Amino acid sequence: MQKRAEQAELMERTGRDTEAGAGPGTEGVTGTAPLGSVAYSAADEEKRRGVRRMKTTATGLLLLVALIFVLATWASHTGAGSWAGYVAAAAEAGMVGALADWFAVTALFRRPLGLPIPHTAIIPNKKDQLGESLGSFVGENFLSESVVRARLRAVGIGGRLGSWLAEPEHADRVTAELSTALRGALTVLRDSDVQAVVGEAITRRAEAAEVAPGIGKMLEKVVSDGGHRRVVDLVCVRAHDWLTVHSDSVMDAVQGGAPGWTPRFVDKKIGDRVYKELLRFITEMRDMPEHPARGALDRFLVDFASDLQSDTDTRARVERLKSDLVGRSEVQDVIASAWSSVRTMIISAAEDEQSELRLRARASLLSLGTRLATDGRLQQKLEGWLEDAAVYVVTTYRGEITSLISDTVAGWDGEQTSRKIEAHIGRDLQFIRINGTVVGALAGLAIYAVSHALGA
Repeated sequence: MQKRAEQAELMERTGRDTEAGAGPGTEGVTGTAPLGSVAYSAADEEKRRGVRRMKTTATGLLLLVALIFVLATWASHTGAGSWAGYVAAAAEAGMVGALADWFAVTALFRRPLGLPIPHTAIIPNKKDQLGESLGSFVGENFLSESVVRARLRAVGIGGRLGSWLAEPEHADRVTAELSTALRGALTVLRDSDVQAVVGEAITRRAEAAEVAPGIGKMLEKVVSDGGHRRVVDLVCVRAHDWLTVHSDSVMDAVQGGAPGWTPRFVDKKIGDRVYKELLRFITEMRDMPEHPARGALDRFLVDFASDLQSDTDTRARVERLKSDLVGRSEVQDVIASAWSSVRTMIISAAEDEQSELRLRARASLLSLGTRLATDGRLQQKLEGWLEDAAVYVVTTYRGEITSLISDTVAGWDGEQTSRKIEAHIGRDLQFIRINGTVVGALAGLAIYAVSHALGA
């Protein structure tokens, strides 16, 4: 409960770190850290408490050797024996080592004892230079082409990806994720925007491309293959059926176009004659594949196909007709409504696990995974693409990536950065002080012993 309370208090202080004392035992400063981009979390505060405990241990060791030095020196002066000199020398060297290492460790984060000693408080004062150096180090050693290619080649992405995709459950997962992404993308898109883009694209494409030559070639191919004859047969059958049912309409049309001074029985006689001749013509054309009218129609279509490809006037008329058709509101409405139909169809297929779209996507993923897992050439090709893409990114945007590091560090508050770094590595640094005390004491003992032996 006490620990949770301390963490809550830390969050309320929003980064304020208070530490009493400024001597070898505390190595701290008192104050409120300005708010910066470096987040000082409860975990950091817990680590900082561990640093304080190690500081207390190291300082306690320094005080211990100081006490030993005082007692050994007093014992040596009171005639306790030669052993007191050895102990005093070891304790003295241990104090020197402890103080030297305290100074070195403290100088990384702040000015020892608050004194303006040159080349101290290195991290707060050299923070920007350290950020630039770190960015340069990352750029040179991690974002080089050789490093990126070697790392990707060692991973073997192609084979791993193939083996992973070849598993049915993984293919199902990827298919489901792709379907979700597709539905999300189609849901986010505004129909009006997409319809406008599609309509503009189709209209621009239709206006840019001349359609007459293409239509002419297609018509020429259809006529040469006899594909138009079914259409002619259908038209003849429908025309014969219509004439059979609407004989009165034909005769009324003929009589209505006759002069007013002709007798009505003459008009009726002429109308009946015209109807019968028209019906006979359509019947013969329907029943005779080699009817002269069919041949005339073939020649007309051939000539028209040729004009569509080579006649300037015909091609210009077709282009004007095309522009008129594309510009009509009815055609634009059809183009716009096509997107709504396609969108609905795709969303429905993406939501249905048994739809042809998802089944085909799953089968394609399984097939791709199997090929990637077994085909070495395909693996090399995929890995080559990935390497080229990664190399392009790191070589093109290396400056932006490294500047992200240096600019981020430059935006940090110096004091807050120093406290955060100290919280993470300060505990290990305190072992340097302990080691300095022990090593100094051993070195002092050895030096005193050698000098005493030579002097004796």
